[in-house]
Amino acid sequence: MNIEFDGRSILSEGSFHDALAEALEFGPYYGGNLSALWDTLSTDVERPVRLVWKNSAASKAAMGASFDRVVNVLRRVEAEDSEMQYEAKFELVLA
Repeated sequence: MNIEFDGRSILSEGSFHDALAEALEFGPYYGGNLSALWDTLSTDVERPVRLVWKNSAASKAAMGASFDRVVNVLRRVEAEDSEMQYEAKFELVLA
């Protein structure tokens, strides 16, 4: 699955969680926090997933440290998929 976000519309951690939960159909029980993000992406989301975050600099400017924390979780998911040598993986592209 390919997902594209426009960073000009992802201006808070909450808006990121909302957009990703909608795109990947996380359902009503998704907690909308970094722990829930890790849990859901590392165990419940079918691969492959390619998330392209266009204009990510706009998100970074608006979100500050929250942006870095979100990206850290996404990169950890990427790394885990690589370490497990999954053929279908999660991928994050910041553009």
